[in-house]
Amino acid sequence: MIKRGFAHLGVFFLFTLSLLPLPLLFFFARLLYYLLYYIIGYRKKVVRENLTNSFPEKSLNEIIAIEKKFFRFLADLIFEIIKMSTISEEETLKRVKFTGLELLEKHFKAGESVLACTGHYGNWELGTLALGLNISAKTLVIYKPLSNEIFGAWFDKMRTRYGNIFIAMRQTLRGMATYKNEPTLLCFASDQAPVKHETKYFVDFLHQPTAALLGVEKIAKSTGRPIYYFKVTVVRRGFYHVEVLPLCLNPVELDEYKITHLHFKFLEDIINEHPQYWLWSHKRWKFKPE
Repeated sequence: MIKRGFAHLGVFFLFTLSLLPLPLLFFFARLLYYLLYYIIGYRKKVVRENLTNSFPEKSLNEIIAIEKKFFRFLADLIFEIIKMSTISEEETLKRVKFTGLELLEKHFKAGESVLACTGHYGNWELGTLALGLNISAKTLVIYKPLSNEIFGAWFDKMRTRYGNIFIAMRQTLRGMATYKNEPTLLCFASDQAPVKHETKYFVDFLHQPTAALLGVEKIAKSTGRPIYYFKVTVVRRGFYHVEVLPLCLNPVELDEYKITHLHFKFLEDIINEHPQYWLWSHKRWKFKPE
């Protein structure tokens, strides 16, 4: 009961905070950066290890420079996500611009559904929110629910404000069946780490064997749906560009695991361009090949 009370209080605080304009929230974000990086040292060891293993050619000074940029961006990202609770349609459309959506609309007009994948890069949450305002088909987003029921409900309400439909990962097939008679865009964050018992395949990603989820490939091969990659670019603080790029238009023709290697390679190239915008604080390499 006490925990639920604190959770409700926390949600109320976050909602109240979201009413402030983003420029003011960015001021708090800079304070949060100093708190996370210099005082608390939030997951600093995890970030340092991930960066060092991913960029063995870089010096310690170069790693630390990326590390600091990442924590500055992470602080911004936290407040941008909080702002999503009350951000207007107009501001959402101003902060996230898309190119290549006409490629998707050709499929939708033909009555075809499409698969989309991206990584935890830039503000993927705001990009997904904006997507619902930019395409004609329903956007179905596959996600891992939060363990805290109250915060999870607040987060889900925020994510679905503009029509997106979030489907728990374990309910993917059931969710697809619900909308089987209409064109949809089924979205995956394809760099998520599988749980231990689902760790069955590894790809070479950022110089390390990396456990891969195979959901995108399995669904693409079983349905024949074309796959597009959503490349996120940070234009400037709080503003993003999302480019829709064809990843694989005929998935049934490709060899097994080729699609999985393709989307990891897309993400690796993006990270190498500007590494500070990927989620380095995630314990991505918990499992190793046996």
